[in-house]
Amino acid sequence: MDQPAAIDAFAALAHPTRLEVFRLLIQQAPVAVPSLTIADRLGAKPSTLSGHLSTLKRAGLVEATRHQREIRYTADLSSINALISFLLSECCGGKVNHCNDILTLLEADTPAQ
Repeated sequence: MDQPAAIDAFAALAHPTRLEVFRLLIQQAPVAVPSLTIADRLGAKPSTLSGHLSTLKRAGLVEATRHQREIRYTADLSSINALISFLLSECCGGKVNHCNDILTLLEADTPAQ
């Protein structure tokens, strides 16, 4: 991910409702969630939510698919991974031991093998 794309993603997330939508879709990933379900869960007006979802989609953070009359949204995990990689690519000057908090957070939800 390049810097302009990262800035677009951060700008899209810089609104309370969009951040809530994003977090909801991350929790549900990779399952697509109908827009009316998102509105119900967040207590948002569908008409207002539509604009927020469009902003997140333009920023590449979510994908939309149509199922008959319903639009379902899902987090674009590849874009999210690219954004995280952009943020952490030079983390701690390459000294991984300085990133223990981040690594612990990532490992917390990793199933044991």
